[in-house]
Amino acid sequence: MLVGLTVKDLALIKYAEVEFGEGLNILTGETGAGKSIIIGSIGLALGAKAKSDIIRKGAESAYVELVFSVKDEKKLKDIEDAGIIPDEDGLIIVSRRISPSRSISRINGETVTLARLKAITSFLIDIHGQHEHQSLLNPQRHLEILDEYIREETAPLKRELKEAWEKYQRDTRRLKDFDMDEDKLLRECDFLKFEIDEIENASVKEGEEEELSEKYRKYSHRKDVVEYVSEAYEILNEAGISGALAKIEDACRYDDGLNPVRDQLFDAESIVGDSLRELSTYADNMEFDEEEFAAIEERLDLIRGIQAKYGNTAKKIEEALCEKKRRLAELSDYDENKKRYERERRESLERLMELSEMLSEKRKSGAKILTEKIARHLSDLGFNSVFTDMSFEKKDMPDANGFDKAVFIVSLNPGETPKPLNEVASGGELSRVMLAIKTVLADTDDIPTLIFDEIDTGISGRTAQKVSEKLSVISRSHQVICITHLPQIAAMADVHFVIKKTETEGRNVTAIERLTEDESMDELARLLGGARITEAVRTNAGEMKKLAKEVKDRVYL
Repeated sequence: MLVGLTVKDLALIKYAEVEFGEGLNILTGETGAGKSIIIGSIGLALGAKAKSDIIRKGAESAYVELVFSVKDEKKLKDIEDAGIIPDEDGLIIVSRRISPSRSISRINGETVTLARLKAITSFLIDIHGQHEHQSLLNPQRHLEILDEYIREETAPLKRELKEAWEKYQRDTRRLKDFDMDEDKLLRECDFLKFEIDEIENASVKEGEEEELSEKYRKYSHRKDVVEYVSEAYEILNEAGISGALAKIEDACRYDDGLNPVRDQLFDAESIVGDSLRELSTYADNMEFDEEEFAAIEERLDLIRGIQAKYGNTAKKIEEALCEKKRRLAELSDYDENKKRYERERRESLERLMELSEMLSEKRKSGAKILTEKIARHLSDLGFNSVFTDMSFEKKDMPDANGFDKAVFIVSLNPGETPKPLNEVASGGELSRVMLAIKTVLADTDDIPTLIFDEIDTGISGRTAQKVSEKLSVISRSHQVICITHLPQIAAMADVHFVIKKTETEGRNVTAIERLTEDESMDELARLLGGARITEAVRTNAGEMKKLAKEVKDRVYL
């Protein structure tokens, strides 16, 4: 769920920090206080388009940070598969810094593209309202909603369908690679024979290239080594240590204080003598065989050429040889193998079509039940003469998701011709449609946090009460964040925030506060009574809170 929101220097917000709770989080406030900025800041953090004028006047940049807590093992795996590792407490920190020239998004400190940001956060949160995250505007999402609703029936079938699609793809690629005319067939066979002969004749052994490289390195520097050894021999031989030792021995007859120097020269003479003998032996044995050097060089060139073409190790070269022999054997019986591959591809397509048809039938049956339930909830939410259905079209060719294209078809007003949902619904209507859908899917939808903005547009009275009840139903299994101006909805809050606009140092500033139970009652009274809050208004607010508690107790039973 979304546990924290931090906003800095965004529009009217200098600094705001919010800790959301479980269940139904309600945000209220005076018109113009900046409620939309709070939801808008969440949208910006999730990748919504940002304009440079959103930065608070006088600030260099704006900053938004979201902190998600993820406990569900499947959700954690989805996120890890996307390349993001939550911290040890299962926290995901999403941030976005917006400057006049660019914006930078990060997840747990790692800079990410907006596309990757949206892909990962789509597991965690869904915003419904007049924002870019209105997933109902994407027809592809309609089929996903249906599949979510009937997942117990379709999940095993979809896994089997995915495997069938992958097999069909493999069979198609294999047949495409195999389909050729006689000239191309002969050319490929000849070339395969040449490559097989080339690899077999080279007969590369494991470790041979490394061994020859070391020999080549020594051979290529052998002349330099002989020259250096000879020069070292001459220098040591001319050092004259023996003559110096004889002179010091003569001196020691008169001054035994020179005895240590004599002993050192004696040791030095012995060491130099040993070194001269070893250098002489090394130089005598240091021969340069031109023919052997040329053979090493030629063999190395051959091995490296084979490695460049077929693999950089003897094992990979052997694997390449086996594959070429397999391919040659396959082509040698071209006509028979082509018939077999055509038959296997045809059979895999038939299986793919069969599974797609089975999935489509389950979807159509499930769609009838789903749309009927959605229609009932929409009637509760203030829509008269509601009609909902799903329109199915068949793609020319199935894929891993079958061959269905499906969209919700709705008529939300009397006399209105049913049309695709994304063509007829306004922002406020879309929010209520999604609320109806989410109510139906409450036990199966696995997105943990849902945000509803402008869900109360154009409603009041009984419809508002129904909206609040449905939000409460959804909040049993999801965290819900909702902006509202209706007391019926605000009364249902598990956590209540108020958004205020004040003047500080001659500038308007938006702030958000979490309310206590008594403060929430005062805010309800304000929503009910406006500027003048009487005792009767307070009593009414108390009754509304009591009714909300009864509804929640009933919902949670």
